[in-house]
Amino acid sequence: MPDLTPPIAARRPHVVSAHGDDRSDDLYWLRDRDDPEVIALLEAENAYTDAVLAPTEGLQEKLFEEIRSHVQETDLSVPTRLRDHWIYSRTVEGEAYPVHCRRRASGGDRTPPEIGENGADEHEQVLLDVNAEAAGHDFFRVATFDISGDDRLLAWSSDTAGNELYTLRFRDLSTGEDLADVVPDTGYGSAWAADHQTFFYVRRDAAQRPYQLWRHRVGTPADADVLVYTEADERFFLSVGSSKDEKVLLLHLGSAVTSEWRWLPADEPEGQWRLINERRQGIEYDVEHHGDRFLIVTNDGALNFRLVEAPVESPDATHWADVIPPEPDTRLLEIEPFRDFLLLHERADGLTRIRILDLASGGTHAIELPEVPGTIMPLPTPDFASPMIRYTFTSLVTPPMVIDYEVAARTAIVRKRQPVPAYDPDGYATSRTWATADDGTKVPVSVVHRKDLQRPAPCLLYGYGSYELTVDPGFSPTRLPLLDRGFVYAIAHIRGGGEMGRQWYEDGKLLHKRNTFTDFVACADHLVAEGWTSPGRIVARGASAGGLLMGVVANLRPELFAGVLAGVPFVDCVTTMLDPSIPLTVIEWEEWGNPIEDPATYAYMKSYSPFDNVTKQNYPPILAISGLNDSRVAYWEPTKWVQRLRELTSSDARILLRTDLGAGHGGPSGRYDAWRREAQQLAWAITLPGIAG
Repeated sequence: MPDLTPPIAARRPHVVSAHGDDRSDDLYWLRDRDDPEVIALLEAENAYTDAVLAPTEGLQEKLFEEIRSHVQETDLSVPTRLRDHWIYSRTVEGEAYPVHCRRRASGGDRTPPEIGENGADEHEQVLLDVNAEAAGHDFFRVATFDISGDDRLLAWSSDTAGNELYTLRFRDLSTGEDLADVVPDTGYGSAWAADHQTFFYVRRDAAQRPYQLWRHRVGTPADADVLVYTEADERFFLSVGSSKDEKVLLLHLGSAVTSEWRWLPADEPEGQWRLINERRQGIEYDVEHHGDRFLIVTNDGALNFRLVEAPVESPDATHWADVIPPEPDTRLLEIEPFRDFLLLHERADGLTRIRILDLASGGTHAIELPEVPGTIMPLPTPDFASPMIRYTFTSLVTPPMVIDYEVAARTAIVRKRQPVPAYDPDGYATSRTWATADDGTKVPVSVVHRKDLQRPAPCLLYGYGSYELTVDPGFSPTRLPLLDRGFVYAIAHIRGGGEMGRQWYEDGKLLHKRNTFTDFVACADHLVAEGWTSPGRIVARGASAGGLLMGVVANLRPELFAGVLAGVPFVDCVTTMLDPSIPLTVIEWEEWGNPIEDPATYAYMKSYSPFDNVTKQNYPPILAISGLNDSRVAYWEPTKWVQRLRELTSSDARILLRTDLGAGHGGPSGRYDAWRREAQQLAWAITLPGIAG
């Protein structure tokens, strides 16, 4: 019989002190992953979780097969024109990873070629078969995938541990073989120079901060690489890329709220990087190149950002001139430049939209949304001279569509509707409702359910609410098993995210962070008041910063929830934010505040920190998910939280922890492993006490 006794970690006295306040933390020792007792505890936690969930194994398998049944496993992406080739990827039934391919394009043809279901034929060239590369690895993830401008070399990088440190390689596309060049421990971001032999990449420091730009010459060893730039300010991350027209290389230095950019002509790879505009605290800007000017999206003088232009030779802010002046109710998210027009990606009334700015006339027009609420997002169109753009549209009931839009004719061509086997969208409905927060603010909630839903129903309520990131309504096949079992699925678009513009974000960070948590509770109460669900039948779900949200609402209103599903949860925020050596801490101070320097921030953060505010009360069942190699939220945070919850809860609800011992922040890398993990979590949610009503 499986052991249903939860593991109990040893207690070792430790005090964390700040501003005259001593916090007892007898689980602090769990930070030492080299301590054999730490790994033994995590293994014991996994065994306990397996034992508790053993009765659901049959349901887990059924859910896995249901998820799989809704996915077209052998599939093709819509080919994208990149210079003289069509680039695409395909997946094959039974294979966990994509196969990246290309085939030759002809002339100025911009109509994607028809490719058979099996993909492979004499015209197809496999660039990177991730399945072959992943053989023998439990975890495998590709970051860099960058083809040189002459189409002869592929720079690609991979991580086999989940710690987001990638090994960079270079593949000769004429032979399909990797060159001898191997560069270890690289990060995200890359750029080819115009000579097609010089490659720029990023390295991280000991705290996993991207901080250095390096230059590599193809055919030379990594120890001959040249350090180009080091960012000394620990608040700033470094990244590199190419402009849309491939004329310049762009170096971005950014903190959470401040930007600085430098540029280099692509044909001067050993030249001096030139400053665009020096960093000014609180001023953000993004840069693209267009002819003899830079196009810049900035919040300088515009809360919701504006578009300005500046001459390439004198691009500092004193020369910025409005192209799109600030619009108070519209958040300008990004632009994509084309030779004859600009794509403007915006957010208004809580929804995304795309507008086109004609460069000759200065006129604009918006692309009509096929459905509301829904999400429209631009897709990369590498061809600078293209007369059309590409975007995707999806909603909670509509699987993603890939659409090419002919700008001059204003006509949309649907290139692909994502097939979803065994799914009839006419059987489901979506809507948007509005909760009222404690301070009277209206908070949008997106809802999806079967049309034959019996109300009140069990509900899964998802939330995030940080970093101005949005959880826009979109389709997911992994959600269907819940909907088909009579659940209503809802997304709480709470403050701290960016759903309603920049002020929405500002009102949910730093000393306003509590709005994020109380907004989520208000959304849950609203769903109850509107008859969608009832108290004790709501499963709350969130991950990372959304996992912090889960920890807080479990402390605030445990009686509301049938269960709390917390993925890689940032639940020991005070201890982490007091330690600058932990990855991401310093840059995170601009999101959460600096509790080292500011006593008020320390007190405020301590007042909501999930780990510090666990009390003796009836907690609902909780399932926490963690990754041993997670470089963003350390494994010890959810481990400590689970131990303290078990110690203080006055209910007999099971508190569970699952740690991926060979993965990081994103969980399993292969799609089948990810589906099995999702099936396990859904099985846990479906079988919670009280869910059946």
